Amino acid sequence: MLIPSELLSRSDKVLFIAHLALGDYTYLQNDFRALSQAYPHLKIHVWVDELRRTSRASAWPALSRYALYDWLAACPFIAKVYNQTYSPALYRQSLHEAQAEHYPLVISLGLLRRQKYARLARRISRDGFVAGHTKRVRPLDVFTHMAYANLDVKIPAYDVSINNVQHISDIYAEWFSMLFGIEIPPADRFPFVDTPPTWKHQALRQVAEWGFSDRRIIFLNSFSKGEERNWPLESIVELVIAMRRHERWRDSAFVVNAVPEEMGRLQTILSRYSLDDVRVFSAIENFFELPALLSLCDLVISVETATMHLANAVHVPVVALVRQRNPEWMPIDRGNSTVIAVAGPEDWVETIPVEQVMSTLRALPEKSCPN
Repeated sequence: MLIPSELLSRSDKVLFIAHLALGDYTYLQNDFRALSQAYPHLKIHVWVDELRRTSRASAWPALSRYALYDWLAACPFIAKVYNQTYSPALYRQSLHEAQAEHYPLVISLGLLRRQKYARLARRISRDGFVAGHTKRVRPLDVFTHMAYANLDVKIPAYDVSINNVQHISDIYAEWFSMLFGIEIPPADRFPFVDTPPTWKHQALRQVAEWGFSDRRIIFLNSFSKGEERNWPLESIVELVIAMRRHERWRDSAFVVNAVPEEMGRLQTILSRYSLDDVRVFSAIENFFELPALLSLCDLVISVETATMHLANAVHVPVVALVRQRNPEWMPIDRGNSTVIAVAGPEDWVETIPVEQVMSTLRALPEKSCPN
């Protein structure tokens, strides 16, 4: 393994640096749990680097409410989280705080701006053991070579293509095997969410208020962080109308997910149509609102984003609308998921027609859409 066993034995903590998204943590959580079980004396700290860091004060409230922070705070095997890196001043404050910890181990899991994170890891731990990701560097790129020189060991890059498909959960497990010598069986790589009872009860109350308690509920999500992975809201409305015309879903209730800043636009679009039993949802108060509600649904139709992975985690059937790029991020639960991919390798998800989705839905076995 890349980290000396003697160093692991005498170290009391480890810091992981990553630009974490919810989808990343859906799978990395398994690896952190396995690490805490293998080395119970090793406290796990996580630095969440905010790639949208800005000096604009108007953006800070939204950045500070990142849903991932709720999830990390609830994880019993995460001892400390640096979650205030969204402004330059708070970034510097977090850096000083981390330096004061004198970390014996710092691991950078950042795949974007890898040289930047190699430098950051060494700034945090001047004398500690530092590992991180690298990629091929041109011989004359002196500054990148200098950045990577900060690393004691380099985590090999992964190469995934349509002809060499490896799920992201397997890739993450390999990283932890190489670094720490721990083996994570395939069954332990499946995502999980330990939703607190408070949020489960709230989801039940919400469904009851909507009048959906005894109904088949279809959850629709067209939003992701990347425009190339979004599906038009107009297509969501067309899909609801088309599903209502089909006998199987005629009496279904629909929940349409929205990011907070798009709720108004979605409500406006829905108001143009006379659609009964369609509700707009957004996990505004706490991250766990989302998995709690997903667990009460009968089918999730989603673009490739955290919602898709969380639906797998709560064992709800999924129809996923995806690009051909990044096959490592396909749904992990193949037996409970149906994938609709774009036609061309460079196509965006918006090119998937509503009729193709309906054709796929009509072909689903009844067990995939329980009553």
